[in-house]
Amino acid sequence: MLEIKDLHVSYGQARALKGISLSVGSGEIVTLIGNNGAGKTTLLNTVSGLIRPASGEIEFEEGKITRASSESIVRLGIVHVPEGRHIFPDLTVRENLRLGAFIRKGDVAADYDRAYSLFPILKERANQPGGTLSGGEQQMLALARALMAHPKLLLLDEPSLGLAPVIVERIYQTILEIHQQGTPVLLVEQNAYVALTAANRAYVIEAGRIVLSGSASELLENHEVQKAYLGG
Repeated sequence: MLEIKDLHVSYGQARALKGISLSVGSGEIVTLIGNNGAGKTTLLNTVSGLIRPASGEIEFEEGKITRASSESIVRLGIVHVPEGRHIFPDLTVRENLRLGAFIRKGDVAADYDRAYSLFPILKERANQPGGTLSGGEQQMLALARALMAHPKLLLLDEPSLGLAPVIVERIYQTILEIHQQGTPVLLVEQNAYVALTAANRAYVIEAGRIVLSGSASELLENHEVQKAYLGG
C-alpha cells in the first residue's frame, strides 16, 4: 500500500533522513520507534506532503506521491494526525469533526455517529469549544476528525504523548478497533512498549536511518531494543 524507497530529507545543511526505506501493507499496523530527534515526525510530514524530500520515492497504491501536494495526498486517502493534536480550539467539537470531512460531499451523519460511538465523550462535548477539552479528549477529537475523511491509511504521530496511562490505554484500544475495521496505520511513537504491543511490524530509527526492522513481537524480545527503549 505505502512504499518508501531510499528517502533523503534535509533542513538546510542538516540531514534529517538518510536513505529511509519502509513499507505498510494493507491490513497492517506498522510502527516507527526512536528517540526524540531521530526523524520520526519528519518522515510522517514528508509522506503527507508537508516537507519535500531531497531524493527518494514515496508510492501509495502503486502511484508516486513524492512531489504531490498535501491536499492531493489527503484526497488519495492518506490522513495525518499530527503530534500535539492541532485541533481548532475556538470551534466546537462538532465543527472540528465537520472539518475532517471537508474533502467529501453529501451527508456525513453516519460519520458523526461513528465518531461518537468510538468516543462517547465527544457526543457529550459536541457543542463545547475544542480548547475546553482535556488533553486526552483532544486526542480523541483529533483521531475522530481524521476518521471523518474515510482514510485509506492513517498516519499517527505520538498519540500517547502527555497522556495519563488510562487514557493511553483507551486511545490504543480505539486504534486497534479502527485497524480491525479495515484501516492500515503507520504509527510513530516514543512509548516503544505500547507501540510494539499494538503493531504487526516495526522499524527502529536512529539519527535518520533505519537500524532495525522485523515483526513487533521480535523487536519486543530484542535485547538491544529492550536496553535502548524498554528500560530492560
